[in-house]
Amino acid sequence: MTAEREVWREALGVVFATSAYGISFGALAVAAGVDVWQACVLSLLMFTGGSQFAFVGVFAAGGLAALPSAIASAALLGVRNVAYGMRMSPIVGGGALRRATAAHFTIDESTAVAISQSDPRLRQVGFWVTGVGIFLGWNVTTLIGALVGDVLGDPKTWGLDAAAAAAFLALLWPRLKQRQAIAVGVAAAVVAASLTPFIMPGLPVLIAALVAIIVGWFNWLGGREGATA
Repeated sequence: MTAEREVWREALGVVFATSAYGISFGALAVAAGVDVWQACVLSLLMFTGGSQFAFVGVFAAGGLAALPSAIASAALLGVRNVAYGMRMSPIVGGGALRRATAAHFTIDESTAVAISQSDPRLRQVGFWVTGVGIFLGWNVTTLIGALVGDVLGDPKTWGLDAAAAAAFLALLWPRLKQRQAIAVGVAAAVVAASLTPFIMPGLPVLIAALVAIIVGWFNWLGGREGATA
């Protein structure tokens, strides 16, 4: 098997696995009160699973009153894509139009597949196949999930409500290798869990994010690790 075919196989494996989550999103969005067309527009334009799940989760809990918090939560989770964009810019190359197009496909999975390759050309192949493939698959499965949402009934019956939490945990778990990262995660989780019963949906996540930033900024528990790195 050639190196390029291996990259294609790796990328398509990620595409199929990730696209399956779109069914969960479509079903959860409809259950939260979002129309089918609105769920599809979110996938077309926002196209970042974590932010989409955060948006519909907060919206489902608080309705229209929680819409500002839902938007803020989604935007907060989407900030990581800016860092991915800076990392992928030299890999994508090309002019302004190519970079602007690539920005829409710069997500966790496309970045991971691209940077795992050692050859510059294979990095581009991994990025574009993964990014475009997931975009197409995610939007198709979002539509399917939204259309069958009413047939499925309560998403909790099928465990679809756990898809977002599972996805977030998958992103977080590999980073819990040092005391500093664990401290940030624990502090944010405690704050969010403590505030959830008392304030508007979405706000606990934003406050927890602020706590995480403060803990990370002062590098509590991280001094010795940083010195030995």
